[in-house]
Amino acid sequence: MGSTSQPNARSVVHFSGSLVAMKDLVLCTCTDGVATLELNRPRKRNALSPELITALNDALGVLETDASLRVLILGGRGESFCAGMDLREVLSDPEAMAGMLRGLSLAMRRIRRLPVPVIARVNGAAIGGGCGLCVVADVALTHPDAKLGYPEVGLGVCPAVVAPWLIQKIGAGKARSLLIRGGTMNGQEAKQLGLVDELHPAESLETRATALAHQLCKGGRQAIAVTKHWLNELDGSCEDAACEKAAELSAEVIAGQEAQERLRALYRD
Repeated sequence: MGSTSQPNARSVVHFSGSLVAMKDLVLCTCTDGVATLELNRPRKRNALSPELITALNDALGVLETDASLRVLILGGRGESFCAGMDLREVLSDPEAMAGMLRGLSLAMRRIRRLPVPVIARVNGAAIGGGCGLCVVADVALTHPDAKLGYPEVGLGVCPAVVAPWLIQKIGAGKARSLLIRGGTMNGQEAKQLGLVDELHPAESLETRATALAHQLCKGGRQAIAVTKHWLNELDGSCEDAACEKAAELSAEVIAGQEAQERLRALYRD
């Protein structure tokens, strides 16, 4: 099997069993080689807090070493997939915000570089960094009424951290237009643009994701791993420098006066 490139990350403790809770913020069920990893802040629409980003990276670190893993389904508990970054508690701490962006960048690279297919089961809102988690997957499924997009510029925030993966998903021209204009769209529009690969009724989304996972399990383990790694080399997914710079650019802008004023106004409402 070809070697896989993983971003630098601290080691984590291995887990076993059918249900794992990482501080209860990330849940993972594993059955017959299919792991389902779910963000678990449903009351906050699975928005990415510092603790959730850490738990997500911890879980991904474990899955990277799981020899029985054949497919990963990434989803969210409740009605949302991931509503983006939860910055309310860290607005006055630029270093904490930068740490969140670095952590998200790391998580997206780890998802991309897993040697198994990753399915994003977008059951609801996928906004900003949440949409980044959607497009970095190998296959993304959603329903017509889901809300997806990148509203960052309207908040005075730079979406640099998600830009590399969006460009790879829909192309540089479409990504440029989408990120500069900002805003969100429904699932139907996201399918037309190429943000997601399949559209299904909300009530059948989980069934379809599971069926696709079992279909992908029939592929050759080595063939899929080498194919994924080669595709990652071809499209630049193995390169850390651009992703690290992207996180720093986003961190620099979000700590600035414009972003701070707009975000404080948002959280006051």
